[in-house]
Amino acid sequence: MNRWIQSLCAFSLASMAPIAALANPTIGVSMAHFDDNFLTTVRNAMAAEGKAQNVTLDFEDAQGDVGRQVSQVESFVSQRVSAIIVNPADASATKRMTDTARRAGIPIVYVNRKPDEPMGGGAYFVGSDSLVAGHLQMDYLAKQMKGQGNVAIMLGELSTDATRDRTKGVKDIVAKNPGIHVVEEQTANFDRSQGINLVSQWLSAGKKFNAIAANNDEMALGALIAMKQAGVSPKDVLVGGVDATKDALNAMAKGDLAVTVFQDGRGQGAQAVDAALKVAGGDKSVPKETWIPYQLVTPDNYKTFLNK
Repeated sequence: MNRWIQSLCAFSLASMAPIAALANPTIGVSMAHFDDNFLTTVRNAMAAEGKAQNVTLDFEDAQGDVGRQVSQVESFVSQRVSAIIVNPADASATKRMTDTARRAGIPIVYVNRKPDEPMGGGAYFVGSDSLVAGHLQMDYLAKQMKGQGNVAIMLGELSTDATRDRTKGVKDIVAKNPGIHVVEEQTANFDRSQGINLVSQWLSAGKKFNAIAANNDEMALGALIAMKQAGVSPKDVLVGGVDATKDALNAMAKGDLAVTVFQDGRGQGAQAVDAALKVAGGDKSVPKETWIPYQLVTPDNYKTFLNK
């Protein structure tokens, strides 16, 4: 019997209410942000799955604050919830939350942003491989650029695995195209307004680039707004994003956004709730990592993603 199962048994006996036997299971959910468009899709999917499975979900907004998120997880533990789902504010700062949940014998499922620590022992991850997203995005841009030109990279929040891995994916493809050079690389924190400001600064400074590879759609949309304000055509500077949000697909329909990569937020949210319920009920077959594939979205196929 491993350490996590022993802890679970001890916790269940102490509470006199084993998780698997709870008539009305509750899952505590801490989201990094409530005001992020993609994460709202994930959260709504969790809510829908919870309703379908007749489970109560208690949502909390960490507002990007690690300390706040740790406190939320500790509160969930004190409430003796059936399971905990966390969308990390900082992928490198999850260990305290994992340890807190493990000591209480409560399974913890991380969603969308993969912790730097290994999963297992009562901790699980549901999400997508961001390295693949970077590869898909930049490979398409490189082909449209015919292997020549300058690219600027818009980084997301520096504390997330998505920023690190998507950026690495972009650079992997650039390395295979000696005629393409990275000329700018700065963060806009996954935010549209910050994306507008960053690209406006680049353009005002006279920076020259043929493409912008943004770590998400919000920043890509900000880049397009800044370009429009400066009189720069999206035909002259190709802009790519990640997530395939509704706004991004609308921009692609207008001929503005060159490429994006579909990240299945609904699938991530639903799978996270399903995994949390299963492990809370004692299901040992749930993998410690569940990967949901990315898909390339271009002007040729974007219509198939409009309702996803």
